[in-house]
Amino acid sequence: MSKQDLTKEERILAMMKNVLTSVAKDTAPQPGLRHPLSEHSIQGIRECLMMITAREQELARELGRNTSARPRFIDEPKSEVVVALDFASTKKAPKKEDE
Repeated sequence: MSKQDLTKEERILAMMKNVLTSVAKDTAPQPGLRHPLSEHSIQGIRECLMMITAREQELARELGRNTSARPRFIDEPKSEVVVALDFASTKKAPKKEDE
């Protein structure tokens, strides 16, 4: 889905989610170091991201978009199985009149 297919609210929510996740990544400390953000700020970011996700799902349902889509890995087994049918090999050969 392109950015032009999204409503203004959806674009705003996506930008807010990107900014919050970037802040979380940029402030992540090295192992053993103290986090620069307070626990209260970290919890606030988590709650904001949950609210953004919930609103994105509401908007998608209201607009009739598929909300069950998820990314797939290339090597992930598919749930459907495709079976090729070769009807030519199942047909009996016509009988010869000499037999």
